[in-house]
Amino acid sequence: MDRFAIPAGMGVRMRQTDVLIIGGGAAGLTAAIAASEGGASVTVLEHMDRTGKKLLSTGNGRCNYTNAVMSANCFRGSGLALAEDLLREYDTASTVDFFARLGIEPSERNGYFYPASGQAASVAEALRLKCAEQNVFVVCGAEIRELQHIREAGPDGKKESRFSVWYRKDGKSGQICSRTLILAAGSKAAPVTGSDGSGYGMAKQFGHRIVEVYPALTCLKTEGKFRKDWTGVRVRGSVSLYIQGKKAAFDEGELQLTDYGVSGIPVFQVSRYAAQALAENRLTEVSLCFWPERFRKNPVQCLAERLECLQQRTLEQALIGLLPAKLIPIVIRAAGLAPKESCQLRKEQLCALAEAGADFRLRVTGTGTFEQAQVCAGGVDGAEICPQTMESRCCSGLYLAGELIDVDGICGGYNLHFAWASGRRAGENAAKKAGKSNSLPVSGKRRKV
Repeated sequence: MDRFAIPAGMGVRMRQTDVLIIGGGAAGLTAAIAASEGGASVTVLEHMDRTGKKLLSTGNGRCNYTNAVMSANCFRGSGLALAEDLLREYDTASTVDFFARLGIEPSERNGYFYPASGQAASVAEALRLKCAEQNVFVVCGAEIRELQHIREAGPDGKKESRFSVWYRKDGKSGQICSRTLILAAGSKAAPVTGSDGSGYGMAKQFGHRIVEVYPALTCLKTEGKFRKDWTGVRVRGSVSLYIQGKKAAFDEGELQLTDYGVSGIPVFQVSRYAAQALAENRLTEVSLCFWPERFRKNPVQCLAERLECLQQRTLEQALIGLLPAKLIPIVIRAAGLAPKESCQLRKEQLCALAEAGADFRLRVTGTGTFEQAQVCAGGVDGAEICPQTMESRCCSGLYLAGELIDVDGICGGYNLHFAWASGRRAGENAAKKAGKSNSLPVSGKRRKV
């Protein structure tokens, strides 16, 4: 006998529930609330010592939980149809209202919604409290060991799914039998918060295809000996990503220059494409534009006018106030010029300087690791999930939600919004399906995790 297959009455803690949720993060907790509000008994298994840990680091500790501009265009991956369908029902107003009912007073800043407390911990605690009020049974520190899925004929002769999950907690074995199962175990991003990628294996066991997973919303590592000289510089500009010489992505905002390459929100926005291209051994480059917005349409003319006004200065001195001090000599040298030379340039020198600041090209050598990424690109193939219910097309009674799915959003509360929306829909529909089911068997085909 398998050492985790301990029969009832021999020390196994056994529990029956209508809806079992694996993962107590953003998607899992909202799924639990929705399912319990639908009249189902709900159990959550979380392998960390507390639910909602990843929420604490979102929005730099303030939890940007949604955005006023909510569109399917803000998401990527094979699950775009899921995002599009979810947004029809769970829009920004719906999400703000959902959290308001949990006690989270919204604070909106330039379209970004945060809790008025300014603390991500408020959101996590509000979700925990609601789960407790709804009598959701939560088991933290649970290590999933085996899964069981069986199908048997119900009273009407139709096949019905049942699930049993074996887990370990504090050295003891437990078993939970459920009418429906929701996988909300997260991605591989920020594993210290609990996202260790284990959910991919579980989904795969139920027949799902896993789209290759890459770090997303992370930094880019580049070539360049000058990187130590520009470390710490923050400059408003833009980043264009080139793959095999073709422009693949673009964003603008504050760039952060580091000793390993480039970071900042604009870089995060294009990083998922860079990660995939690098994994496929394709030439990947970034083009950085450092000139202020007024200069970008015609940098040659704008520079010529500036240097004409400041012709008594050296070239380096003439760029003070236009670019950060550390960046000035780097851009000048990239143009093949010397910082101390006269700012009275020939036309070809002026064009070279304009080009250096408008298309500062760097080869990308890598991205941040999963530990450094905010989310992942890739995951469970979105085409294998029913958009209207979040139920698996591969396994009846199985639902999926959150980062486990191949859907990743841009910065600005989009990934959390997808987690809330997919969790709510999965919870609502799992509860409905559980209400149509009957008795719960505890034996059948077991799948080792």
